[in-house]
Parts: sequence; structure tokens; C-alpha cells
Amino acid sequence: MRYLLVLFIVMPIAEMWVLITIGSFIGAINTIGLVLLTALIGIYLLKEQGFETLWRGREKLQRGHLPAQEMLEGLILAVSGALLLTPGFVTDTLGFMGLIPSFRQVFVRSIFNKISILHVHKSGPNSNRETQGNEEIIDGESWETKGNNKKLKDQ
Repeated sequence: MRYLLVLFIVMPIAEMWVLITIGSFIGAINTIGLVLLTALIGIYLLKEQGFETLWRGREKLQRGHLPAQEMLEGLILAVSGALLLTPGFVTDTLGFMGLIPSFRQVFVRSIFNKISILHVHKSGPNSNRETQGNEEIIDGESWETKGNNKKLKDQ
């Protein structure tokens, strides 16, 4: 939570500094045009990569696999899209980084590694569950009838 507060204070200041600096070199109109151009390019790339990620996830679902990586990549793409629509060069840079597939995959792997570390270190009555090996779990129902089984068969 501390980092979020610092981010909300530092990011606008960094954005204003970069916009003023670039504006002093190329002019205000050109700076505004450049910000709009990066937003349009970002939206186009976001659309292309979003559909690609969606199709990969759909293929995994059809094969019976959980598309966890594609879901996280979709989340990163959504945040990248929001950053690209926010006026400024710092947010555009962060947004474009999320559109680079290799960067996105490295980021997703690091999230999975953190999740698996948290999963191993969890506490509770089933904390040794991960070390028990590959178990086959069968979900089902059972019930016991008392009395005359003939009544159950007739119904």
C-alpha cells in the first residue's frame, strides 16, 4: 500500500516534468500530437495482442487446460491499455512495456513463482499437502439407506 501512495505522488510529477521538457524542445502542439500518436499506436497494438492472447486461451480451454498464463497476460494487457490512454510519456513507456510479449511472459512467470512460493509457505491444517506427491482426488457422493431397499428401487 505504501508503494501505491508513492506511485500516485511520483508519477504525476514525473509526467509533468517529462511533458514540459519535451514540450520545450519540440513545442506544445507537437507534444500533444506525439501523446495522441502514442495512444493510437498503443490501442492498435493492444487490440492485436489482446485477440492473440484470447485465441491462445481459447485453444487451451478446448484442449482441457486452464489458461492461467493467458488470463494474467490479459490482465497485464488491460493495465497496459489504461496506461497508454493516460496522457504522458512515462505511462506510455510503461504501457508499451506491457505490450512486448517477451516482457509480459517474464512478468507472468515471476508472478507464478511468487504465487507458488506463497502456496508452499501457507499455514494451516493442510500445510503439508504440497509435499504429499501426486494424489488422485475423486469427487463424488454417497448415501446409506436404512430399511427396505425395495421402496427406493420402485421410485
